[in-house]
Amino acid sequence: METGKITTTKKAEILDKQKKYLFPNHLLYYTEPLPLERGEGLYVWDVEGRKYLDFFGGILTTSVGHNRPEVTQAVQEQAGKLIHSSTLYPNEAHVNLAEKMAHLAPGRIQLSYFTTSGTDADETAVMLARTHTGNQEIIALRHGYSGRSAMGMSLTGHSPWRIGGTHILGIKHAINPYCYRCPLKLQYPSCGMACAHDVEDVIRTTTSGRIAAFLAEPIQGVGGFITPPPEYFKIVAEIIRHFGGLFISDEVQTGFGRTGGKWFGIEHWEVEPDIMTMAKGIANGFPLGNTMTRPDIAASTTGAGLTISTFGGNPVACAASLATMEVLEKEAGPQHVARVGKVLRTGLERLMEKHAFIGDVRGMGLMQGLEFVRDRKSKEPAPKATSHFMELCRNEGLLIGKGGLYGNVIRIAPPMTASIEDVEEALELMGRALTQVGVD
Repeated sequence: METGKITTTKKAEILDKQKKYLFPNHLLYYTEPLPLERGEGLYVWDVEGRKYLDFFGGILTTSVGHNRPEVTQAVQEQAGKLIHSSTLYPNEAHVNLAEKMAHLAPGRIQLSYFTTSGTDADETAVMLARTHTGNQEIIALRHGYSGRSAMGMSLTGHSPWRIGGTHILGIKHAINPYCYRCPLKLQYPSCGMACAHDVEDVIRTTTSGRIAAFLAEPIQGVGGFITPPPEYFKIVAEIIRHFGGLFISDEVQTGFGRTGGKWFGIEHWEVEPDIMTMAKGIANGFPLGNTMTRPDIAASTTGAGLTISTFGGNPVACAASLATMEVLEKEAGPQHVARVGKVLRTGLERLMEKHAFIGDVRGMGLMQGLEFVRDRKSKEPAPKATSHFMELCRNEGLLIGKGGLYGNVIRIAPPMTASIEDVEEALELMGRALTQVGVD
């Protein structure tokens, strides 16, 4: 009894301090926020000792599971030697990680610039594209998400995430390949990939015709795991390069085997980007971002001006990333994710057959989404049912995510070390929760 009293007090104390000392715009999941205390593998425990199966992985960040021993050991060893130096000094973990990234990256992508987040990585990519091409205008996609800086919010095509009406000039948004809700009211494949050709129309009508880059997520994360058709990026890449721009693939959520079968999401579309950005799963939760490109593009920065990153290439974060990559290569590489992801997808499609308010199942690998609707004919979004489902899953001991412009897409993305047994457990818990969902 006494122990229960202590933990309850601890929870109340955390939530009270959250309210008193943190900005009120912090987005917290669940009607009653969930203070977490520890994690191990695919599980986390709250401050009251309740155990949850984590199938959102800290927003696709805990790529090899919580408290992974190899990562913890690498961090401890590096922290005992050197915690910080900045990019003004070379360090072993930094250069070794850059070498590892060069081996994983597709095609001619070889050189890295490490920062602290996906937002930083995208900003670096835009700066790089503008420097290399001499052009300024950027094409992004509607429903895309690129972070919380002024540049990141301007690239974002998702109004709830553009706080303060932030907008930097020179960024235009094309129609995204959202087949389930095609804004042109067309059907794939008879649509002729009109959404891809819209990129050319946007360039010709809303820009100078000389662009620096096109930036897109292979699968839109915050947008609701929107997954383009196979032809999409080949068509767009040709258009972008015709108008003098570079193709930036934002792999912040899709990188490191998340989509199954390939190390990076864009490889599924058989397109070699000019620049790639990545973060989240790169270091299993340590703050690290990376911008990668070809040597000829990177050379454009020489003599263009001075730049440093105080926390870029941080020795501890780089050591964590190296250990994370080693675990992925040994236990949870792209083929493993493809196998486990297939079981997850099949299970979700079976759940869709049983529940009419699931309008769409989409994604790749261990990045799968469910779109909730009031009915499949109208496709009217059902955000209340989505939130209710999340609460019910929590009650069952399962943590999942949410997204989409209308707040009606469930995002499922466990650590990539998840086994088939883990997926089957999650599917069982989701199945129980779904039977309790009502769509009003």
